[in-house]
Amino acid sequence: MKEKVLEVIGKLRPMLQRDGGDVELVDVVDGVVKVRLTGACGSCPMSAMTLKMGVENALKKEVPGVKEVISA
Repeated sequence: MKEKVLEVIGKLRPMLQRDGGDVELVDVVDGVVKVRLTGACGSCPMSAMTLKMGVENALKKEVPGVKEVISA
């Protein structure tokens, strides 16, 4: 599962990097994906929405077994 999560995150990174941010995978445990938003995304007031509506939705759609994405 971790490899597939990394693959999807790789697809999302260019979008975040265009806005001066990035995302890095911290861990995957029992379907819970822990990520860290960095750069502009780390301090953006919309980071919670980016995390849930962007990263979480994409991972749930493309990686079977992902239950939730949380910020680490």
